[in-house]
Amino acid sequence: MEVVIVYESLTGTTRAAALAMADEFFSHRVPCRTFPIVGVDADAVAAADVVVVGSWTDGALVVGQRPGRARRLRESLPSLEGKRCAVYCTYAITPGKTLGKLDRLVTEAGGSVFGGLAIRRTEVREGARTLVDGILDAAVV
Repeated sequence: MEVVIVYESLTGTTRAAALAMADEFFSHRVPCRTFPIVGVDADAVAAADVVVVGSWTDGALVVGQRPGRARRLRESLPSLEGKRCAVYCTYAITPGKTLGKLDRLVTEAGGSVFGGLAIRRTEVREGARTLVDGILDAAVV
């Protein structure tokens, strides 16, 4: 199995989560590559068995949450047709409906989302471990 993580990060928290996930995948001997959305490698995505897409939570403190820079994600994400995908978002106070909106964005790109996780910015390492464990459990057929 090979994994690609694509993320949109504003302050570095979502990037830190992507790198922590990559570390977790490597500890399980699963090849993993990470890309910011502005530098995503379409060939790497096409070759991956699982694609993880992440974003930070944008919006007011407790209402109107959505994936940060969703338009850039939508426009820059390569085709995910036939790809098994997981999503994650990072947040400070509450993720609101960010994860569901990110799920729809990935589905619109052709991906089949099988799981996801909202990760509090103070719990990046723990959230990364939890998401990777869930992905590996779901990947076992």
